[in-house]
Amino acid sequence: MNHTPASAGTTRIPGRRRRTPRSMAAALLGGVLPLLASLFLLAPTPAAAASLTEVTGFGTNPSNLRMYEYVPDNVAARPAVLVAVHYCTGSGPAFYSGTEFASLADRYGFIVIYPSATRSGACFDVSSPQALRHDGGSDPVGIVSMVRYAQQRHNADPNRVYVTGASSGAMMTNVLLGDYPDVFKAGAAFAGVPFGCFATTDGSGWNSACANGTITKTPQAWGDLARGAYPGYQGARPRMQLWHGTDDGTLRYPNFGEEIKQWTNVLGVSQTPVLTDRPQPTWTRTRYGATGNQAPVEAISVQGTGHSLPAAGMAARAITFFGLDAG
Repeated sequence: MNHTPASAGTTRIPGRRRRTPRSMAAALLGGVLPLLASLFLLAPTPAAAASLTEVTGFGTNPSNLRMYEYVPDNVAARPAVLVAVHYCTGSGPAFYSGTEFASLADRYGFIVIYPSATRSGACFDVSSPQALRHDGGSDPVGIVSMVRYAQQRHNADPNRVYVTGASSGAMMTNVLLGDYPDVFKAGAAFAGVPFGCFATTDGSGWNSACANGTITKTPQAWGDLARGAYPGYQGARPRMQLWHGTDDGTLRYPNFGEEIKQWTNVLGVSQTPVLTDRPQPTWTRTRYGATGNQAPVEAISVQGTGHSLPAAGMAARAITFFGLDAG
């Protein structure tokens, strides 16, 4: 799942400390009046612009993930938190620089957490029995620790926690919504597979049958897999936005339909869309359970596109689905 977002190279660069336009000595040599020189001397030093920061010691972390966070200069007093999960061979800093989520955080004042996988291949664990149950261990536990750190450190709003990801990160988005429906309010998965589809019992992190799109289940069976991750949980379930390219040769396109089956079942809505439209010429969007921007399930099929999501403009659609651009 080697994946480079199509928006790479188009996003913002971490800011640098702004230099004072003219030093005090230059001002004096230029013949500036003493009063103006005094005012210049008393002017505050510009603050450093926001940048990606690594956090250590953030809590329970059984698989030794690394945590990076982006806190915008205009962070809200009670900010939302978005976890943005990278693809295989990627990293938190690469996903930061290659996607548009940080620039959207600048606009809307939410915090972005970028986990980094440290195992060989830099894929996230979406296969082991530990990863597929609530508080079972492995990567999901470490990622939730990052969220709880942000809630404590930045007074973040526990009712506005979201997750998105590409490829391996999209699979982790599905896993986190199954494992922790009490933590995440919605997810946006770019080129992923259903919760539990990649499960293995032999220690392998790769499931060829799932990747090739040959695992099919009934909506009820898929829903039971997701619900079974947290036995006894009776609370609200997170909404899901799904994206997939029709020409995806890595995690093949049939997985898109299986994800729709799973999350419409989990959220208790019909598999028949209540709205179908084309926000862009190559996109076919279907909404399930409601017609608005925060429908229970929203699915976008991208015609003629391979394993290269998110492309430019897609992150903004995810932010709208989460409701982070409101107000």
